[in-house]
Amino acid sequence: MTRLFSVSVLAVVALSLTVFGQTPAPAESGLLVYFGTYTTGKYTSKGVYVSRLDTANGTLTPPQLAAETSSPSFLAVHPTGNFIYSVNEVSTFDGKTSGAVSAFQVDRSTGLLKALNQQPSVGAGPAHLVVDKEGRNVLVANYGGGSVAVLPLEKNGKLKSASAFVQHTGSSVNPQRQKEPHAHSINLDSTGRYAYVADLGLDKILIYKFDPAKGLLTLNDPSSAGVTPGSGPRHFAFRPDGRFAFVINEMTCTITAFSHDAANGALREVHNVSALPPGSTVKQGQSGAEIQVHPSGKFLYASIRGLDSIAVFGIDQYSGRLTYIQNVATQGNTPRGFGIEPGGGYLLVGNQNSGTVVVFRIDPQSGKLTPTGSKIEISAPVSVKFVR
Repeated sequence: MTRLFSVSVLAVVALSLTVFGQTPAPAESGLLVYFGTYTTGKYTSKGVYVSRLDTANGTLTPPQLAAETSSPSFLAVHPTGNFIYSVNEVSTFDGKTSGAVSAFQVDRSTGLLKALNQQPSVGAGPAHLVVDKEGRNVLVANYGGGSVAVLPLEKNGKLKSASAFVQHTGSSVNPQRQKEPHAHSINLDSTGRYAYVADLGLDKILIYKFDPAKGLLTLNDPSSAGVTPGSGPRHFAFRPDGRFAFVINEMTCTITAFSHDAANGALREVHNVSALPPGSTVKQGQSGAEIQVHPSGKFLYASIRGLDSIAVFGIDQYSGRLTYIQNVATQGNTPRGFGIEPGGGYLLVGNQNSGTVVVFRIDPQSGKLTPTGSKIEISAPVSVKFVR
């Protein structure tokens, strides 16, 4: 997977902190859905887009630009739902080698976003971020820089400068993809005490102790959990009860399941399975992307680019082992991110290279996906997040 970095300082300076030419939409019913996008190269997107999901029938309203900003490829929602944060996946910001993080306030009546401020992510190409459970900090993973940082939050939702920064070091077995660290995602456990960073370049899930009061990260003991060399761990997800965690491995299209010890933060591998249909092997151009657990904790979903499908697995309640259910075509090209609506009834997938978001209904008994027929067009959709 080639990361899309903007190297132009002017492109970042041109980042808009207000929504130009945007007429506020009238208040509507439905669940707000926000889409992060890429805005560079061949893509025509201008920032973060918003739509509304009718949870009665699984339809989306036509999207509108919620906030203009540069390559907000991944989004995170504040626990209150009042603020949204995006990475700006660029390699140069404010004249330095760094990406950025942007803060926005949500207007629930219109769905539009009011830009609050930006801060450097303290590393190039930020690709993922999360807000802690208390809403006190944003934690960001810098793919290009191979690092992670913590940005504290003011009560009004604005970002402060980084309170913590950790530079990863090392490499793994693939000289093209893993000659250096690439922090691809950062997640917190349900207690908020431990942070987990999937580093594609190191073939490790690095484990940190997290102090939300001080905004600090300290390497844990144990400090990491490994995956099969050459796998390239990308995104990470916990089961809601916190007993098990799962990582999608980009380079091998596999999923590694771990048991999780909430007392000391340790991860222990349960097993490793292919996210491809039974009997299939990885072909050139295929790679794992997103992974999420259903709110019920019964099912796991993973997107596979190249195969252009969502893999569905059942999760054993007691062991955390995965059982294959299906692979479903995403009706588009290059499924990147997807989101499961909070009620667990629908999955929305963004097809990056065909510029579509497609809605699937989730069967509550089997976990299987069925398209609802609802589809909207957005250039380069990447991240999908809901606001109640």
